[in-house]
Amino acid sequence: MNRLHALYDQAGQSPWLDNLRRGWITSGQLGEWVDRGVRGITSNPTIFQKAMTGTDAYDRQLTDLSHEGCSVEESYWSLAVRDIVDALDVLRPVYDISNGVDGFVSMEVDPALAADTDGTIGAARALHERIARPNLYVKIPATPEGLPAIQRMIAEGRSINVTLIFSLERYLQVVEAYLSGLEECSGDLSGVSSVASFFISRTDTEVDRRLIELGSPEALGLRGRAAVAQGRVAYQSFGEAFSGPRWEALEARGARKQRPLWASTSTKNPDYPDTLYVDALIGPDTVNTLPDATLEAFMDHGTVARTVDWDVAGAHSDLERIAAAGVNLDDVARVLEEEGVSAFAKSFEELLTTLEEKARSLGPG
Repeated sequence: MNRLHALYDQAGQSPWLDNLRRGWITSGQLGEWVDRGVRGITSNPTIFQKAMTGTDAYDRQLTDLSHEGCSVEESYWSLAVRDIVDALDVLRPVYDISNGVDGFVSMEVDPALAADTDGTIGAARALHERIARPNLYVKIPATPEGLPAIQRMIAEGRSINVTLIFSLERYLQVVEAYLSGLEECSGDLSGVSSVASFFISRTDTEVDRRLIELGSPEALGLRGRAAVAQGRVAYQSFGEAFSGPRWEALEARGARKQRPLWASTSTKNPDYPDTLYVDALIGPDTVNTLPDATLEAFMDHGTVARTVDWDVAGAHSDLERIAAAGVNLDDVARVLEEEGVSAFAKSFEELLTTLEEKARSLGPG
């Protein structure tokens, strides 16, 4: 048994792949990842930008779409949807064997809609109807405008991956949107699923930058602690939210827990262990979505042990000490959310520009 299989079988955490490209699907490499223990896939505009602009794997379909008179944006969605559908087929056996716990593939709505509730609702609904697979997650960012869209989609019985969560306060709002959406949803709830994607390493990057600016010995000694501390406190909140009378009433109707998904778990600081954000947040009812390089590193030398609820009191203390040292964690979350939305929107815009140039260069025939 390799470490990815052990992660799920022994510790209850589902390892997902945070990457997707057409060549992996056509070559069978994606299927090999699943055989090695990958139980789901996440994608985003940046991932598709790298996939579509760095290879000729999409050229034939792009040429055909251009001949059909599709706009560059229409072409993008057709290219991306094809990859998602093919990946859904690869992951469908995992979905069936796990009784709908895993086997999901995530696709994000247009990032330009992050501040548009109605636009997000329409886009998420359209993707679900266009793809119409039970193991599809549509990704909606956890912006203030995204929260009511998340609740509406859950109320309609649609499965959602809530992305770009950077603070404990926003995480609790996401959980409330999920629970409220379930309460609004009629009938059996067993077909509705969701994960809450809490971003990890980016938090340490921003907090560490501010601690270094502060420069005091106390501040410098707190580097590398914020992200794992937030994850562990979020997991504590998860346990509290999905227990008690309110949850039990939903569970009796078939509702599934909204699992925390640890995102952005590659290590950005070379001084930290390359599996830090995997090893430190392992536990039942969680997902960790990892880039392929981090998956390989974990398979080589990661540690499989339940760690997500180790020393939760110490995690609370770390966050309090970071705040006392002068780092405003609410402002950190605000900056990271704005940067995350902006980065995905920029990737999307650059991708459309590149696709237009590529379609022009391919020319007729």
